[in-house]
Parts: sequence; structure tokens; C-alpha cells
Amino acid sequence: MEASETPTDKRYVSRLTRETLALILAGGRGDRLQGLTRWRAKPAVPFGGKFRIIDFPLSNCVNSGVRKIGVLTQYKAHSLLRHLYRGWGFLRSELDEFVEVLPASQRVDNEWYAGTADAVYQNLDILRAHAPTYVLVLAGDHIYKMDYGQMIAFHYEQQADMTIGCIEVPVAEASAFGVMGVDASYRIREFAEKPAQPKTLPGRDDVALASMGIYVFNTAFLYEQLIKDRDMPRSSHDFGKDIIPSVIDRYRVVAYPFHNPAGDSAYWRDVGTVDAYYRANMELLSVVPPLNLYDRDWPIWTHQEQVPPAKFVFNDEGRRGYAVDSMVSGGCIVSGAEVANSLLFSNVRVEHGSRLDACVVLPEVRVGAGCQIRRAVIDRGCSVPDGMQIGLDPVADRARFWVSPEGVVLVTPDALGQARHTIR
Repeated sequence: MEASETPTDKRYVSRLTRETLALILAGGRGDRLQGLTRWRAKPAVPFGGKFRIIDFPLSNCVNSGVRKIGVLTQYKAHSLLRHLYRGWGFLRSELDEFVEVLPASQRVDNEWYAGTADAVYQNLDILRAHAPTYVLVLAGDHIYKMDYGQMIAFHYEQQADMTIGCIEVPVAEASAFGVMGVDASYRIREFAEKPAQPKTLPGRDDVALASMGIYVFNTAFLYEQLIKDRDMPRSSHDFGKDIIPSVIDRYRVVAYPFHNPAGDSAYWRDVGTVDAYYRANMELLSVVPPLNLYDRDWPIWTHQEQVPPAKFVFNDEGRRGYAVDSMVSGGCIVSGAEVANSLLFSNVRVEHGSRLDACVVLPEVRVGAGCQIRRAVIDRGCSVPDGMQIGLDPVADRARFWVSPEGVVLVTPDALGQARHTIR
């Protein structure tokens, strides 16, 4: 940093981000999302009317000035790869900007990725070729907006070996996360993965500091720890379970308290279950949603399908096409049907006499005439038969579909006995 620069100077931050390589871990199975991840990787699951989950960490990288990005893939990656090739090819290689796909290609030995740390270890040769000063490791399956430049600057200012992005969570919910014990300067002194009795923040007994799965490493330090971990015979080769506990006593590991780029209250969602996925989508329908998708200063980038505007047709009594308190994407046709408190992705058609209430409907779905559907997630490509009722009779729903603990019905082509024409 030059003498004339300050820690908040944009030029100073941009120097740090240009020296950073981001690795997005996008290879998890996502089994808790049930049928939504039967044929696609979790980061490829559609979200928010027109996006994919992975668009959020990718957009955070681009908006933060981190434009050297590797995406580590493994399970059922076809739809994810297709999305990346279509929507994320706009970075300029002449400027050393890129989104590279790093599949589990057994570069080191004959094993697939065994854990989050192992996934990075198996790509050490690629990291060395790019020679970054810092490595930013991200999960590819969370919904949030975050300026990574500020976190990297914090890491530099703290002279840390490793920095962990953290968020405050109610102590009653903290057992689902990796929990930090920190001192007054936010240096991490303790770490427990999903503890039964979470450590609370100093001076507060209502919240704990949870890991977001976001890490900044000094590159040489990362190499050293990955190689050490590889030689540990009983290691699961995971950052949370193995790397972090092994370094907090001997190295400078600090917690970065997360905040939104605009200074709003921190928004971060792990959409790892059907209920969490459903709630996060439904939150977007609020008058003032906790996640602002209309923020021009921090846009979420994605592949833009070429589709016509949404259309609402018929205005007869008992046959009126309309949507209220809803988000409706391009290519949709609401034909003499009612849509309330629902989110429709692109190219959805709802036929006359049907009503959708509190539904999340993924792309290319047809809802037949005279259907009544509430509190459902309808997967891509479903054709719901005329007159079907979903979400009204719990016993009947469970006989046909998977129903979540909170009563959300998951409708998939497989459950309807229909073949999937495309796996996207």
C-alpha cells in the first residue's frame, strides 16, 4: 500500500482484489433438497425468478473486483456447466479475467474430491500457475450479497494468515454451523463444527458467530496447510472439520463480521433444505424484501434467456388472468387464471380456472385448467394435469409427492410420472 492510500481507498482495495483468485466450491450433492437436486448440482438450482444459486457468489466476485474465478464441480454438473458457459463468458481473458471450470478430474491421483480442502488441494497446480497473492474460497450454494474486497482488505490490515467470513446467528440456531469463539479483536481462539452448546460472542449471550464458509488465505499459507492435511491419515480433508481446528492455536486466524455492501442488515441464507429454499424465495415477495434484487449498484448477473414479456389474458367474470403480490418472469402466460403470493420463473403457463397461492414455480412448467395449488415448489418441466389439487389435502399430497416438515409440497416430473425432456 502506498503512503497516500488508506484502508478504505478504492484503489487500494482494487489492488488487493486483482491479486486474488476465487475458488467456488460447487461440487456438493445437495441431497437435502430432495428432487430438486436429483438431476442437477445444488448450485445450479434456480432461484429468485431468473437466477441460479451460483449466480450470487459469482456476482459478488465480479462486483467486488475479483475477476479470476475457478468453479470446482463434481456431481451432476451438466446443467451447471451449461449455465456457466452461457451466462459467464463475458469476462475478458486479455485482461486476465476468467471463470474457469475445474471438474474433479483426478489430477493428483485416482480419487474424486474427498472434502472441501481436498478439492482445493487437487487443483494446486492450477493455483500455482496463476500465482495469486490471496486465495478466496467460497461455497457455491448460499444466497447473499457481499463485498469481498472489504474482507480481503480486512485480512491484509489484520496481517492474518487466514480470515473467515462470519455472521451472527441466534444461539438457538448456531448448532447447525461451525461456531467461532473470538476475543475482543475478533481473533479466533476456538472453533467447533456444529456444537451442541455453541460459544456466544463476548459480552452477549443471545448470539453466536457462525462461519459462512467464506475464507481468505495467504497463498503460501494455504499451500502449506493443504499439503500437511493431505498427509494426515485420519483427516476428512475439510476446511471446517480439519484445517481450521489445526491452525487457530499456532497461526493468526481472524473472523470477519459480515455486512451487506450497502450497509443494510446482513442477509445470508443457506438454502440447503426444501423449507429453507421455499422460505428464501417467498421472502422476495415482501414489499421491502430482505434481499434487494433491484439494487443497480450491486446487480446479480446471470444468463439472460431471450423470451417475450409476461402476458395476462382474459378479463371475464370467473375467467380473469391476473397476479397479485407475486413475481412473474418473462415468457409466462397467465390465461384466465389467478396467481397470488407466488413466484413464477420464465416460460410458465397457467391455464384458465386455475389458482396458485404461495407457490414457487420453476421454468417451463404448464399448470393445466382448473387446478388448485398452494404452498408448493413445482420443478422445471412439470406439466400439472387439468383439475389437480395440490397442497389442500396433506394425506393425498404425501401419497403422491414429497412433503417437507413445514408442509411444502415438492412436485417433480418424476412424481407426476413424466419424463424429463431436458436436465437443466
